[in-house]
Amino acid sequence: MKLGLSTFLLVSLVLTSSLLPTAMAGSSFCDSKCGVRCSKAGVKDRCLKYCGICCEECKCVPSGTYGNKHECPCYGSKKNSKGKPKCP
Repeated sequence: MKLGLSTFLLVSLVLTSSLLPTAMAGSSFCDSKCGVRCSKAGVKDRCLKYCGICCEECKCVPSGTYGNKHECPCYGSKKNSKGKPKCP
């Protein structure tokens, strides 16, 4: 019983540590892209928040600080509960 539990914990630890760099890579990609996208935003923290959400879901961010949403259709088509564009 103890051998089975220790084996399970060891396998879980190995799997978790191998998946962690992959998750972190996506975040750094989104952080850098959203940093550029929101560089001229009036409310930068809100822009970074919603850009980050959209980037994680769509895996892309349009170039520039405004517009160009045709470069990333998923990003451009997201709407909030009021029907307005969700992604900055």
